[in-house]
Amino acid sequence: MLHYALVFLVIAIIAALFGFTGIAGTAAGIAKILFVVFLIFAVIAFFRRAS
Repeated sequence: MLHYALVFLVIAIIAALFGFTGIAGTAAGIAKILFVVFLIFAVIAFFRRAS
């Protein structure tokens, strides 16, 4: 899951290079949301495995 979060973070950075207008802004917004969601899932999975 963390892999997907990093992939979408890279997509967000690439979209930022093209400017936050139109499709680039939409892709960056989606990537940021998915990054946070998958990061939370990764942290939860880490703590569930540790206990």
